[in-house]
Amino acid sequence: MPIFEYQCDDCGTRFEKLVRRAAESADVDCPSCGQKHVTTQISGFSARANGTSKDAMPSCPGGMCGNPSFCGRN
Repeated sequence: MPIFEYQCDDCGTRFEKLVRRAAESADVDCPSCGQKHVTTQISGFSARANGTSKDAMPSCPGGMCGNPSFCGRN
């Protein structure tokens, strides 16, 4: 389910709303003033990974899986 960002045209409140179907996005009320005059905002997507690529690899407890490439053990 996507999260859409909106801005109320009446009071200026910016808010997010979890919308199950595109048809539901037309029936969004401002949480501050209750009006339906809202504009969909462009969302920015951001992702960040910490550590090195080897740190980000999945691992099994104690290397018990027997697959060195999966455990990150070379």
